[in-house]
Amino acid sequence: MNPRARGSLAPYLLLAPAVTLFTLFMAVPIGYTVYLSLRRTLVSGLGLGKGSRKEVFVGLDNYAAAVGDGELWMGWLRVFGYAALVLAVMLGLALVFALMLDTARVRLARFSRIAIYLPYAVPGVAASLMWGFLYLPSLSPFDALFGVDLLGQSAVTYSMANIAVWGGTGFNMLVLYTNLRAVPQDLYQAARIDGASELQIALRVKIPILVPGIILTTVFSIIATVQVFTEPTALRPLTNTLSSTWSPLMKVYRDAFVTGDLYSAAATAMVIAGISVVLSFGFLRVVRNRAFGEA
Repeated sequence: MNPRARGSLAPYLLLAPAVTLFTLFMAVPIGYTVYLSLRRTLVSGLGLGKGSRKEVFVGLDNYAAAVGDGELWMGWLRVFGYAALVLAVMLGLALVFALMLDTARVRLARFSRIAIYLPYAVPGVAASLMWGFLYLPSLSPFDALFGVDLLGQSAVTYSMANIAVWGGTGFNMLVLYTNLRAVPQDLYQAARIDGASELQIALRVKIPILVPGIILTTVFSIIATVQVFTEPTALRPLTNTLSSTWSPLMKVYRDAFVTGDLYSAAATAMVIAGISVVLSFGFLRVVRNRAFGEA
């Protein structure tokens, strides 16, 4: 093989492992989910004899049933309230921590970065169970302190939001902090020479620079929060206030693995994926329109 041909093949060879993994673990499962969502098991008679159960094509019937399911939309309402709380607190804290760690006078910066990031390294199930036992009235140190059942109907959403904030703030902080460290220090020195205080530098220089990073972390956080599953599922055995369909993904799990209706679960999963895509791209479109409008 001549060197020119070998060089033209090099990019494809380097991309092959990533394309293979994407095909096997992303494209194929998504395609199979779409396939299942368009079918249903038809039962004839008592469903006991040979050939009494047949898989038939039903088109968009499963999607129509999913969209018309009130339980799914009640789950979305709960998740939207949860997501609004998590996004505001988590991204706000991540921004504050990143700005604080980037100041010249901060002490123990390395230890602080590790301490803030460390909760993100704890698996979601382990973190949810740990906080769940801390929320139990018989064990909780917060029960006597606040006088509130943190697993009760009025507080359980805030309790789950606390788990998400505790685990996700460090990752978002690290993204924003990394963006700040890439900025030349001469820019900050020029602002100080002009008489700007550290607060003014943070508000008028650093935050505008962080806008792309804030947008990125917001999109990732929207996708993660609207697909919440781990926290309510892990806390559900500890309280009666969380139903098996508290979030849309919990409904998918119930339909697929409890009631055994894989076809309905597949259609609901595709509806959830579609809504997540619309929310993410909708946010990006709003941000882009405002940026162009100001420009």
